[in-house]
Order: sequence, then structure tokens, then C-alpha cells
Amino acid sequence: MSTTFRNFVDGSYVDGVAEFDKIDPVDGSLVGTVSEAGAETVDAAVRAARRALDGAWGRTRTADRVALMRRVADRIDERFEDFVAAEVRDTGKPVSLVRELDVARAAMNFRSFADTVASAGQDSFLTELPDGRQALNYAVHKPLGVVAVIVPWNLPLLLLTWKVAPALACGNAVVVKPSEETPATATLLAEVIAEAGVPDGVYNVVHGFGPGSVGEHLTSHRGIDGVTFTGESSTGSAIMRSVAPAVRPVSFELGGKNAAVVFADADLDKAIPGLARSTFLNTGQVCLCTERVYVERPVFDDVVAGLAKEAGRLRLGRPDDPGTTTGPLISRVHREKVQSYFDLAVTEGAEVVVGGGVPDLGDDLAAGAWIQPTLWTGLDNSHRVVREEVFGPVAALIPFDTEEEAVKMANDTDYGLAAVTWTSDLSRGHRVAQRMRVGMSWVNTWYLRDLRSPFGGVGLSGIGREGGLHSLHFYTEPTNVCVQL
Repeated sequence: MSTTFRNFVDGSYVDGVAEFDKIDPVDGSLVGTVSEAGAETVDAAVRAARRALDGAWGRTRTADRVALMRRVADRIDERFEDFVAAEVRDTGKPVSLVRELDVARAAMNFRSFADTVASAGQDSFLTELPDGRQALNYAVHKPLGVVAVIVPWNLPLLLLTWKVAPALACGNAVVVKPSEETPATATLLAEVIAEAGVPDGVYNVVHGFGPGSVGEHLTSHRGIDGVTFTGESSTGSAIMRSVAPAVRPVSFELGGKNAAVVFADADLDKAIPGLARSTFLNTGQVCLCTERVYVERPVFDDVVAGLAKEAGRLRLGRPDDPGTTTGPLISRVHREKVQSYFDLAVTEGAEVVVGGGVPDLGDDLAAGAWIQPTLWTGLDNSHRVVREEVFGPVAALIPFDTEEEAVKMANDTDYGLAAVTWTSDLSRGHRVAQRMRVGMSWVNTWYLRDLRSPFGGVGLSGIGREGGLHSLHFYTEPTNVCVQL
């Protein structure tokens, strides 16, 4: 039985101006219908958020907000399997991955930011004047205001809570626009937040598309005080244009064309499985995934063979099958994009080591958005498939001869989100990691995160940082108070 995903405004579910279908990427079946919000619904959501800020929510003590965030986390745990089912139907991910990553991190995000806000201090300075008098300066951090939260389809619940948790903990009210591909968990979170006791209007959800629809209505609304967005770099540019007339702050985590560098002294028994994870996790649909692998020439053939073997171990199938390791792409439309890069790679002279097409998984999955994990050799940094983000389970493997050459090739990109260095030389690991022009640089691991550390990218990969106190800096506005003593 299909479901209708409705907008959530001022504590109530409301209909929009139209409906569109949500399709299961596993088999092409109908998951449900989504109520698309119009400009009036967006306006109502923004106004509801403003009323909440002007009302009791705006006077809530930090300790009370922290307690609410912890209640939300507890309620996510209590409804854990509901969130798993919703996320799986939206994305087609294996159930095991959703349990271990997406939903577990959702509750963790609320607890982590509750702890951060509870322990955060404030700047203060005692100023000594030439005549012997003193002045006390201290900063009061106030909520940014009404925040537009726009989240992508690849990690919808994880990234939603990564933004909503610090925003609410800091005292803001939010209007959330989930991806049109993944409406379920943002809608379900509305129930959980209400059940935890968060006042009406603090958390609102509007469904729809980007240009000419909800995304544009929301980011251009004069009642929005800031925008946090994760998604494509081109969409980030469009949002910047929308908020420019009102000079609203933005926090963007955008695309990536991430590199891994494998030195000959690396422990290949660890590096190769690590590369497989960073290339193929979530069918390559993670902004941090590796799409460029630079390998020191003496071990190049070993890494190519080893990574191809790891790709062969992946099992594509239904998300509830315990043997499934890899789900589909998010949609047939996205598969068309990924397939176009498969074709382009061959045109550009790539040797297809493994994959390169659409798998045959039987008639019952034929209408799904399935794609083969794919590896290429024979390419270099001049080729489009090495320069442009594919956002699929792909990687180009390219040899290098010197450390300087490896760093230069890794940094030869318009993006700058993440990088990985594999080496047994600790000094080299530190040295190379620090030279990477990225926001996050790992050594002998990938996707290992401390939620207090800065998260974000440079270049086309984003603006600003979130995580720990870095999130608090975006979601609050400091007012300096100076008192002459």
C-alpha cells in the first residue's frame, strides 16, 4: 500500500498544490505520492518558524533545548526500525547499511550537538584603558533565526539531522526541504520532534523540486535568515544568487572528485579493502567517495588487480537480503547520467577493468536503477571522467612515480572536499595529508569522523564548516557587549 508524504507546517500535516510519485529505485514500484508545496505553503512555513522564534521557543533556556535534543535522540532510538524502513524504501540501500550508518548517526547527531551546546563557552575580554579604567567585553551568541535546511538524497536522514540538530540546539527554527527523491524520513522526523515536545513551528517540512518550485521559493524568501545546503555545486551557485540580494549567510557542502594516493610502502592488505569501501560504499553515492586513485608505479598492477577482486565480491540485490552489499542508484534518471560517463570513458580511451554497464539481476529488478561497480585504467587528469563528478561506484586508477607528482595530480581539480593517503611512512602520511587542498584529509583510513571536527570543503566543494563548535558559529550570531567598569 502506497503512502502520501505531506508537508508539515506549524505542527500539522498540510496538502500542497500538486502531487508527484515517489518511485522505488530497487524495482521501479510506486512507494507513494508526495504533496508538492506551493509558494503559499512555503510562506506559511517561514511565518510559522518566525512566530515560534518570537514566542516561547525564542525564550527557551539552553538547558531546556539540550534536554529536548536528547529526547529527540531517544525517540529516534525508540522508532529505529520505522526510520530504517522509511530510508530503505526511499533509497534502496541494504538494510544493514541503513541500520549501521544512517539511523544510528541520526540519533548520535542530536546527542553530539546537545553535548556541544551544553559545554560551549563564550568569549570575554578585560580591556585596560590608558587612563587606568577597565572595560569588560563579552559575546552573546543568539540564534541565527529562520534557517532553510536543504538536504540531498544520498544520506537523507544523516545529513538532515546533521543540520537540524545544531540549528535547533542553538535556538533556531527551521524549514526543511528534503530531496524530492527521499521524502520519507524528513516527514517521519516531524512526528518524532513533535512527540519529544518541541513546540509547533520550530520544525517545518516542505516537499517539492528546486528551480521554479519549493527550493527557489524557500531560498528567495525574505523571511529566511540563512541557508544550509548539501548537494551539487551548480545548485549551490544558484542558491547563492537567490540569497545575494538579502545578503544571507550560507553553509554549503557541495560536490567532490576525491583522490586517494597509494604509496608503494602502503599495507595493501588494508589499503585495497579501504579503497573498495571509499569507492563503492552506498553505490558510490557519498560526497566523500573516492573517484580518483593515484598509485605508485611499483604496486600499480597489484592495486588494480586487488581492487577489481574487491569489486567482484560485491553483491547487488534487494535491501532485505542479508547477502546484499550494494543497492541501486537513487533513480533511473541518475543512472542515465552515470551511464553517460561510462560511455565517455570508453570514448576517451579508458580500459574497463571491471563493470561498465547495467547488471542483469532478473525480471523482478529490471525496472530498478542498477549499475555495475566500475574501474578504469588508461586515463589521466586531462580526461573529463577524471575531472567531473560522476557520483557513482566508479574510480579511475592512475600511476605516479614521485610524491611531488602524486600531490600535484591529486590537487589538480576544481573540487576540494576529501582525500586519502595510504602509506606506512608516518612522516610522509602527515606531510602529504597536510598538502592536500581539501577540507578533510585521511591517512590509512576513510570516513572516520569525530563529530566535533570541522566538516566541509574548498573550491567547488563548498563554503564554511560544520561540526562541533564550527556548526555553532554558523547557527548563531554573536553580539558583543562592552561595559565600562
